[in-house]
Amino acid sequence: MNQPLDKPDLYNHYTGQARHLIAIDCIIFGFDDGELKLLAIRRQIEPNKGDWSLIGGFINENESLNDATGRIIRKLTGLEHIYVSQLYAHGEVNRDPVARVLSISYYALIKCQAYNQQLISAAGARWFSISSLPPLIFDHPEMVTMALEELRKEGRVKPIGFELLPPKFTLPQLQCLYEAIYQKTLDKRNFRKNILQMGLLERLDEKDKTNSRKGAWYYRFNPDRYKQLSSNGFYFSVSV
Repeated sequence: MNQPLDKPDLYNHYTGQARHLIAIDCIIFGFDDGELKLLAIRRQIEPNKGDWSLIGGFINENESLNDATGRIIRKLTGLEHIYVSQLYAHGEVNRDPVARVLSISYYALIKCQAYNQQLISAAGARWFSISSLPPLIFDHPEMVTMALEELRKEGRVKPIGFELLPPKFTLPQLQCLYEAIYQKTLDKRNFRKNILQMGLLERLDEKDKTNSRKGAWYYRFNPDRYKQLSSNGFYFSVSV
């Protein structure tokens, strides 16, 4: 049976092989004021110190990719157990001007009502509308584009959009979310019919009367119902 190598032997075993830095970059989306938003941060080290950057960091020696991603997001937002999906491995030779850095990108969806505002403010982070992003360093604009494409693709066939909403929401708020993600106006009647006929929403005995006297019913997404239906061959599908 092969015995595990200790670290000095491991390094000697790979003598002559180049060593690279591995980083995590997180594309964090939120939804607020009717807009899909991206969380960006002022870079605190050179090069490009002070420029806008995605949230990220290097992987610790005894840390997995997923653990590193969770640590980075938790440190900035205070949040755990959020929707996170690995996106891509970015390995262009000159993507970082200082060293050979490979980056694994992840995109995350968070509820803007849930994060720790003090942590974000202290870190110099800020929300930007996806339609008016600032210049981002290195290949971060490419990462955002890829993440947005993936969100739009997955949002049609998975109920991940609910990760961006508060626990209770109205149908107008839900439609506004999908319109923000896909940057298009959706037909109200068709959208509601499409969403409600899937049987995944529970109507609450409460209305939002912020915008009208009649008000709009609050709903909540039932994840257990979704799991049950999916196990029986149900496919989530939103027509956008």
